[in-house]
Amino acid sequence: MLFFLIVVVSCAVLVTHWPALSAKVISFDDHQYLTENALVQNPSFESAWLFLSQVLEPSTVGGYYQPLAMISLMLDYALGGSENNLMPFHRTSLILHTANTALIIVLLYLLFENVWAAAAAGLLFGVHPMTVEPIPWVGERKTLLAAFFALWCLILYVRYAQKGGRKFYISCMVMYVLALMSKPTSTPLPLVMLLIDYWPLRRAGSKSKIIFEKFPLFAIGALSAVVTYISQSRTAATSLPGDYRPEYGLLVLCHNIIFYLYKMLWPMNLSSHYAFPKLIGLANPMMLAGVIGTCVLIPLLIISLRWTRAAFTGWLIFFVAILPTMQVIGFSNVIASDKFAYLPSIGLLMALTAFLIWLYKKCGFSKLCMTAAIMIVPLLSVSEAVGTRRYLANWKDTISYCRYMLTLTPSAASLYNLMGIAFQADGRPDDAIGCFYRAVRLNPNEVETYNNLASVLIDQNKIDDAIECYEMALRIKLDGVVYYNLGVALAKKNKLDEAEKCYEKAVKIKPYFPRAYNNLGNIFLLKGRFDEAEMCFQKALQIWPNYPQAWYNLGNTFKSQARLNDALDCYNKALWYKPDDAEIHNNLGITLALIGQPDDAVAHLRRALQLKPDYVEAHYNLGIVLASQGKLDEAITCYQQALRFKSNDIDVLKLLAQAYAQTGRFDNAVTTAQSALRLLSADKNAELVDYLQKKIESYKQQKP
Repeated sequence: MLFFLIVVVSCAVLVTHWPALSAKVISFDDHQYLTENALVQNPSFESAWLFLSQVLEPSTVGGYYQPLAMISLMLDYALGGSENNLMPFHRTSLILHTANTALIIVLLYLLFENVWAAAAAGLLFGVHPMTVEPIPWVGERKTLLAAFFALWCLILYVRYAQKGGRKFYISCMVMYVLALMSKPTSTPLPLVMLLIDYWPLRRAGSKSKIIFEKFPLFAIGALSAVVTYISQSRTAATSLPGDYRPEYGLLVLCHNIIFYLYKMLWPMNLSSHYAFPKLIGLANPMMLAGVIGTCVLIPLLIISLRWTRAAFTGWLIFFVAILPTMQVIGFSNVIASDKFAYLPSIGLLMALTAFLIWLYKKCGFSKLCMTAAIMIVPLLSVSEAVGTRRYLANWKDTISYCRYMLTLTPSAASLYNLMGIAFQADGRPDDAIGCFYRAVRLNPNEVETYNNLASVLIDQNKIDDAIECYEMALRIKLDGVVYYNLGVALAKKNKLDEAEKCYEKAVKIKPYFPRAYNNLGNIFLLKGRFDEAEMCFQKALQIWPNYPQAWYNLGNTFKSQARLNDALDCYNKALWYKPDDAEIHNNLGITLALIGQPDDAVAHLRRALQLKPDYVEAHYNLGIVLASQGKLDEAITCYQQALRFKSNDIDVLKLLAQAYAQTGRFDNAVTTAQSALRLLSADKNAELVDYLQKKIESYKQQKP
């Protein structure tokens, strides 16, 4: 019966959440998790190892250590997921949510031994509108994956508590570690286990033994908490209770206690952005309601202990599990979030299961009451499913979802910022700029908004305006990404010295920043400082071993020093990671020609032209290699193709004239050389002018 009910509930969950598969929302931090994450976009063992090894300072995601979540996203990318095809990510997330619903049913069945009550509570969880957010939000894979391992951890712990046995305990510990490596908000699980010992397990025996057996789990949790705080502090914003007035944390705590219970009981107007109130104090009605509600709720829960442990302990499990995200330690720009309640809701589900069992027994004497009791769950689940479908309809695309959220919080600067990013990606720069300016007016101290506004201005070739935006952002905060982007803008203005300083500041603030090292290396390469360039590219590759652009640029550095075999190795590496890059094929072809492998060179140069038919340099280089093989007619065709795309290229005209002469077409040679001569200034290019004049005379005398 348990298996049958799990299948039925799982089908209901899948049907309810099915529209999530077509969602196209790129949410607040998805650029870190997908669109700008180089490791996710280059699936490999090297990327997985970097996710696992960068413990205290993750290089691609600001915040805490979450390697399993990142590896999970990387695998979905390998299966066809991308910014333009989010379905593979949503598919995995929906599978995980369905699996979590099944695991909750199993956990509740093990705790209460009532299959119907467990299935009913699992169904209400699975189709609840507050479970929507982690499925269509790519970056929230961590919530689902951590819950998956955490639920296994609790199931194995319950089996250990009921049956004993080292295998259950060790397996429980392993699952706890995996949950922490997915999302460290799983840290309070050992405390949850202690509460489960109190109720519903009611474990007899020595209290000290029950606590002592969890020491290894507490030690793991403490270590995870330290790692989380260090990594969060180094790569993202963190604020401690001492950073604000004493009552602030208590007010936020009271607000959230009532807020989450309210949203679970009445899941309307859900959003991914519950902004902090402008006023944190009792003059704020929401804060006052939270304080009054908390002062009423907790005494009532304590009084309920006279009859049952279910209400107080179930709420306490919820509170302990959600406490790390209650914003007592600040790490986000929202006061609450639906996803934070995903795993902690197991405490409330335990209380609900106990209530359903009590209700069933209480109504057992009356068929009418029993029928009414049985109908409660289907009616509630249908109501929830309708609410879930309505909420999912807003997740059609980023712009639609932002507009929906703005109807709830119209003065949220971060929502205008997100909508601006969406407009930019949609090719609507004017709308994007309007959103960014609105965001700046609402919050003039947000670095990310200035950074995003500058990126649109660069796309419109308003480089000076973009530089001004980056400088405004840096007045607010010295940010490594902003310094990097400012360096890119200055390099476009050919201000290489200033760009160099920006890249150096970027890597000083953000040491694990491969793109900044790569661009700094390019500056050194342009200046002929080959040793420094090589060092920068090597540093970029230490951080990101499968970074094709760094391998390519390192190859250019070696080629510039005539270290051709080293250059060849680098180009081959770059091509391995980026096989359809015309520039890599072009430079690899040149290098092969220089080391005496013209046939292989021709193959790569032709491939470059297949990928990029208007690639003038590749036409030019292919012509040179073919001419060196005596294939002058083919070389002439290549030069002519190059001139189709760049008619004033003097180098191409010179070689074409020479090829004409070598094939006896002296009139064409003279005409072509004269075309090149007309493009030159006698004052500035005296030597080249003299060379071409001599060539023209030679061609007139029919001397190739």
